Amino acid sequence: MSELRVGVVGVGQRATLALAAHRPGVARVVSCADPSPRGRADAVRLFGPGTAVHTDHTGMAGDGLDAVFVLTPDDRHVEPSLFFLAAGVPVFVEKPLAITVDGCDRLLRAAFETGTRLYVGHNLRHLPVLRRMREVIEEGAIGRVRSVWCRHFVGHGGDYYFKDWHAERARTTGLLLQKGAHDLDVIHWLAGGYSRDVVAMGDLAVYGANPRRPAPAGPAAGPGPEATPEAEDPARMPDWFDPDIWPPTALSGLNPVVDVEDISMMLTRLDNGVLASYQQCHFTPDYWRNYTVIGDEGRLENFGDGLEDESPAVRLWNRRRSGYRADADRTETVSGGENPHGGADDALLREFLRFAASGGPTETSPVAAREAVAAGTAATASLRAGGTHTEVPPLAPGLVRYFAAHQEKGPGARPYGGAVD
Repeated sequence: MSELRVGVVGVGQRATLALAAHRPGVARVVSCADPSPRGRADAVRLFGPGTAVHTDHTGMAGDGLDAVFVLTPDDRHVEPSLFFLAAGVPVFVEKPLAITVDGCDRLLRAAFETGTRLYVGHNLRHLPVLRRMREVIEEGAIGRVRSVWCRHFVGHGGDYYFKDWHAERARTTGLLLQKGAHDLDVIHWLAGGYSRDVVAMGDLAVYGANPRRPAPAGPAAGPGPEATPEAEDPARMPDWFDPDIWPPTALSGLNPVVDVEDISMMLTRLDNGVLASYQQCHFTPDYWRNYTVIGDEGRLENFGDGLEDESPAVRLWNRRRSGYRADADRTETVSGGENPHGGADDALLREFLRFAASGGPTETSPVAAREAVAAGTAATASLRAGGTHTEVPPLAPGLVRYFAAHQEKGPGARPYGGAVD
């Protein structure tokens, strides 16, 4: 495989992901776009003085790219991704794919119509402990999966999500979508199906009442191109993060607009009959995810997730009935990598670069990414309507078939276009 010429749209918090993909001989970042002076300066610092630097993604059109990373804030994923799909450049979109179902479906249809490869950065599918859990399920060790529960304790939630644009509905839809997209994708992956109806409840319990919260400066910034409002050198989470501040009510400098929930819970029925629950809290003292998978012949659970800890354990109860047994019937310690996210980011990047160059199957799935957004959006609508039953809209069957075939048109198919319904 010849060296890929790679572009980056949005040189901010997640630019380290593109830096890890900057592997001369395999892939080289040659072009970047960011509306802020800080982002443009970081592009040169990270990728070298020979990097072409633009204020807008459209300026990258003549840079001869073989692949592009779209690492903008969530509400600015769609337009640059559509631009490069139309240009025939394989696109990596950071999760969530978009903040609306319509945005997701526009991207999937564009990938289908242009024949350009689309990839979504759901790195947890490469996380060693979750991959081991999926393998144990596929071994049949717990029988047929009947339910999946996920509890997400977001110990740094105030610093990570309530001091910048993440706190605004207009920029994220809500944290049940933005932060939960990872977990909802994993729930679907472990359960082997997608959410089709949900109910949810949630609240802005802590950060909305924080006495140190500044007075609102004005209405929330709405979705738009990545050129606004980040043109003023935005601050980033490492600029303010202090893990020693506790309790959460002691945090200061919250975003002027805080209208997303900091605690939420959803129940969902999947299309294969599996029942699932997801709980997310942004003011816990610990930070990790716990997945429990219950089959008709056993139960599987992780202790630690390999993101903040180095050696999480997978525990399986499937041999006899009893009271609580911490040792379980089978316990496995799972070793992760030393690079970010337990080695998941490295595996994600290697898969994307291979996929951009030559196609083929991938562990991640644009359809699954869309379904995570669809479930999170429906759950957010439910909780804001008082917990009403809300259906999750299905994807057009033709698009499902196309992406199941690894984005390859079948024999005799038109190279571009064609019906998807």
